[in-house]
Amino acid sequence: MSVTVPQPRATRDTVLFTVVVAVIAALAAIPTGLVILFAGGGPIVLVAACFALVPVGPVVAAYLWLDRYEPEPKTLLALGLAWGAFVATFLALVAQEAGTIILSLSEQAGAVIVAPLTEELAKGLFLVLLLVWRRHELDGVLDGLVYAGMVGVGFAFTENVLYLATAWNGSDGAPGGMVGLTTTFVIRCLASPFAHPFFTGMTGIGIGLAIQSRGLAGRLGWPVLGYVLAVLCHAAWNTSATLGGGGGFIAAYVIVMLPAFLLAVGFALWIRGREALVLTSALQDAARRGYLPAAVIPYVVDLRQRRAARRHAHLVGGVGAARAVRDYQQAAIELGYLHHRFLRGTAPRDFGSRGQAFVELLQQLGPAVVLPPGAPAPLVGSVGSVGPADTARTTLPTALHQETNRHE
Repeated sequence: MSVTVPQPRATRDTVLFTVVVAVIAALAAIPTGLVILFAGGGPIVLVAACFALVPVGPVVAAYLWLDRYEPEPKTLLALGLAWGAFVATFLALVAQEAGTIILSLSEQAGAVIVAPLTEELAKGLFLVLLLVWRRHELDGVLDGLVYAGMVGVGFAFTENVLYLATAWNGSDGAPGGMVGLTTTFVIRCLASPFAHPFFTGMTGIGIGLAIQSRGLAGRLGWPVLGYVLAVLCHAAWNTSATLGGGGGFIAAYVIVMLPAFLLAVGFALWIRGREALVLTSALQDAARRGYLPAAVIPYVVDLRQRRAARRHAHLVGGVGAARAVRDYQQAAIELGYLHHRFLRGTAPRDFGSRGQAFVELLQQLGPAVVLPPGAPAPLVGSVGSVGPADTARTTLPTALHQETNRHE
């Protein structure tokens, strides 16, 4: 049995967002590709692209690992990569060229002032589009970090292709050839593949905090503060590369950027660990209201028990049973995040209809779900019940619909 988790927003809006962003990315890819091709000098661009791909897989995998509680739609993650690789790169190139000319700045000043402002704005624009157009996909800071990471990875890939191709050709007295290519590869792809995801992550954190804010000041202020921090981090990074003939970069990398990155990793891991507490608390309250059985919460929240439940279902009932467990867990996770926002007073306007859809999906999936021995079965009805008499208790009460009107 396979049931798709419902999306309360109209399908046409979802498709429209995907199509519009994909078309924009495709259009931006043409001039961006031409710039790289002409700047890199032809065939070497393909070699540079192969080198630039090396860090993409591991960095993307790290963000997907962070996103295991509530995996974001693969289409949106791919759009984030494409936006960073083509749209943000193109917008940044145009803005930097115009800004440098208009302000009559040197190349060094442009790298320190114009580049951080324009690049972080271009990358952050995708997060703003998500916030405005696909807000129901954003539940908090972790989601903001994941989407920001995808955009940053895409941007870094295209930028690395350009830098690697230029390094092969040699510039400003650089040796060029394999020496120049290898040096640039080590610095940009091995030593600092996290740079752009890290910078844009500041904006992502701001967007995530805005989602969780009750007041208008927080909803507007956090994204702006996140963008400012992204620009400052980016500017500091670019400044270090211009000091001391490379010595400043190494010193800044060891003393400032590496500790800052480790701090950011620790923060991301803390946020990810906190998700279990948030979901447990929200789902326990949801269970008290009769939306799902309390005994299934560990099989939803604990990652190890989630995997064990899917393995057991596969052994007992095959692929269909494993899929039913997976869909049940995902629907419960979605309900948990939504209920958490309701409890915080930051629920979206369509909270009632979305919550109802998830509760109904849990009921629908229940008879097909097979959990390990000791788990409640079948998974229908409300806490402590399996019969149709309790069906009414598993629907969202009218009071919740009424209270939703006080949010947002």
